[in-house]
Amino acid sequence: MNKKDNINNNQWELNIYNIPTYSITDASRYLNIPLPTLKTWLNGRKYPTNAGNKYFLPIIQRPNSQNSQLSFTNLIEAHILRVIRTIHNIQLDKVRFALDYISQQFNTNHPLVTKQFSTDGVDLFIEQVENLINVTRSGQLAIKTVLTNLLNRIEWDQENIATRLYPIINNSLDDKILIIDPHISFGKPTITGRGIPTKIIAQLYDAGDSIELIAQDYDCSVFQIEKAILFESQLIAA
Repeated sequence: MNKKDNINNNQWELNIYNIPTYSITDASRYLNIPLPTLKTWLNGRKYPTNAGNKYFLPIIQRPNSQNSQLSFTNLIEAHILRVIRTIHNIQLDKVRFALDYISQQFNTNHPLVTKQFSTDGVDLFIEQVENLINVTRSGQLAIKTVLTNLLNRIEWDQENIATRLYPIINNSLDDKILIIDPHISFGKPTITGRGIPTKIIAQLYDAGDSIELIAQDYDCSVFQIEKAILFESQLIAA
């Protein structure tokens, strides 16, 4: 490999998390976030006031405004922003203000994907939201609990940038059986430690192979195969 190839590979590694990869539909399904909700986070929306219509700015910025696809970075951001749907009194415009503040403090356009957000950023976010909508102490605890649970499903690299996501299966936060990693299977969901796309597992099962046979063929546990099938069935239902 020559020097030019090394440079190109380094550039690819630096940008892999920001490459438009996921359709809005796939991102919605992988994260189990309703499609209209995700579209609002990406596109913003109009809302009526006494003075006429106003506009909520998007809270997720895609890498290319001419390309509708999301990057892995966007996937992480949407995963963390599930807190908005879980804690229903957080309004979109208030989240936008809070994120803008954290972006300034961390000097980055994507503060949610930095490990710093999992430490300093959580309290900053809650503080800003509290200032905007007067969240009660129990409300603050609820927000922090949800954010902590979501952040625990992310891994960061040595540069403290999010590099892996363990998607939630059937609303369970207890396991990390599946993984989304841009370096594995083009960022599609796979079985952790095996690199086997969940879609392939589901296709084999739908074709008539037993769970036990699939587990044997791919050197996986029955539990892993069951979770992969459950995840894919969750995607179909979404």
